[in-house]
Amino acid sequence: MKSNKKFYPFLIGERIYLREVRLSDVNENYYRWMNDKEITQYLESRYYPNSMELLQEYVKTRLGNPNEIFLAIVTKDNDKHIGNIKLGPINWIHRIGDIGIIIGERDFWDKGYATEAIKLMVKYAFGMLNLHKITSGCYLPNEGAIKAFQNAGFDKEGVRKKHGYYKGKYIDSVLFGLIKEEMQDNE
Repeated sequence: MKSNKKFYPFLIGERIYLREVRLSDVNENYYRWMNDKEITQYLESRYYPNSMELLQEYVKTRLGNPNEIFLAIVTKDNDKHIGNIKLGPINWIHRIGDIGIIIGERDFWDKGYATEAIKLMVKYAFGMLNLHKITSGCYLPNEGAIKAFQNAGFDKEGVRKKHGYYKGKYIDSVLFGLIKEEMQDNE
């Protein structure tokens, strides 16, 4: 990594690092991601227009929220912000958190960056936050997310029949989970 960084890594992986999302990240690229129909096709935000102001407000509401960890996914070789990952909401009573992720830069799709970011977040969630379980879910047609979570060690826990509305029809959603003890047993 370059030594003249403006941002400091929070979690460091092989090809990426995760750092806080800043308001300055809500720029033309971020705006483009969140308004690109292909990038957002599996996100609930696709149903609403995303102005720069709304995106900034979304980021502001996550900063300092103790029930969410919202991080930028950045490449180590050129400090390019390629997406975001969020752990939350976190249920502190049951010690469970939910992961959501977006890779906004298409050049980084299908190259393992999402899996690497998920693994970093899981290690942090289990190691630092002492969570018991991490969950996630996605639409069944979202093959990229399914592959990323399975490659990160998540188990398919179930299918919710006709649980989402996608391209004019109701489709199934798949649920994933990873339990701390089971992950440790497999290492």
